[in-house]
Amino acid sequence: MSAFPAPASVLPHRPPFLFVDEVTALVPGQSATGRWHLTGEEWFFAGHFPGRPTLPGVLMCEAIAQVGAIAVLQDERFAGKLPLFGGLDGARFRRQVGPGDTLELVVELGRMSARAGKGSGRALLRGEVACECDLMFVLVDA
Repeated sequence: MSAFPAPASVLPHRPPFLFVDEVTALVPGQSATGRWHLTGEEWFFAGHFPGRPTLPGVLMCEAIAQVGAIAVLQDERFAGKLPLFGGLDGARFRRQVGPGDTLELVVELGRMSARAGKGSGRALLRGEVACECDLMFVLVDA
């Protein structure tokens, strides 16, 4: 049993839009690491692309943001808040991700205020960067 919270106990997201299966490291308000295990049964693989199922890059960015949201929401300063995307910069997609792959999602939070924040994240496939991006978010009442 993990010492870290289950993603669904922290995030408001639910399947099919919950893209974090487990949290593996957490420093509230500073950083978080998690994993997303892709089974091949996910809804997007059927159409993206038939014959060569590929995880859409934008969903990798969303998964990174969800791990970042866990780091934010586990900080007691942000209890009762919901982080929403305010922007996405520098997104780069470096590796194709498909059925059976496991992504390690790593986020470091940067500047934070009571209303907004920034972070940077990576999705790693077998230790190599599959996606990286900088996140900006606003905090609203949940």
